[in-house]
Amino acid sequence: MTRVVIVSAGLGNPSTTRLLADQLAAGVQRADGTASIEVVELRPLAHDVVDATLSGFAAPRLQHVIDQLAAADAVGFVTPVFQASYSGLFKSFVDVLEPDALIGKPVLLGATGGTARHSLAVEYAMRPLMAYLQAVPVPTGVFASPHDWSADGEGALTTRVDRAVGELMSLLGGAGTGRTRDDDIDLFSDTMLSISDPQRRP
Repeated sequence: MTRVVIVSAGLGNPSTTRLLADQLAAGVQRADGTASIEVVELRPLAHDVVDATLSGFAAPRLQHVIDQLAAADAVGFVTPVFQASYSGLFKSFVDVLEPDALIGKPVLLGATGGTARHSLAVEYAMRPLMAYLQAVPVPTGVFASPHDWSADGEGALTTRVDRAVGELMSLLGGAGTGRTRDDDIDLFSDTMLSISDPQRRP
């Protein structure tokens, strides 16, 4: 059985970051109905994360999450974007992981932001961090702006989620990322509508 753990670093309650994490979980479920999927929210663990950063020791419930990541076949990380990069909570959590915790592990990357102008944060902030940790992020990062939660953008978001999850399943199956030169998909056109066509904003 494939084990997937998706970590949400959302700070709000309710949180669009958690909504995106749930979308990724649903995508994994569609792709593999037998997969074991766990979505973990960091918000309730924020004090434990800070304490672990200061002391070097993880409290039991934080250690449980760390152990879940270590045992998972694949991991997903979803963070809100603040000041053009990932949240401090997300980075602090990554900082308390063992340096080798994610080596060779396939990873889904997702982010949320108040405007599609943040959409490349997945590429210039999250992906280099995963490279340093020697994880294997799938080619498609999933960013969700307010437009993507509207009726106009929902279908495009699902398309990007399924694309990323398909790449993850292909990696887990030993067939690479499943991407080819013949692929014809514009990952950002619908998201960018929230910039280029203000009338389409929810």
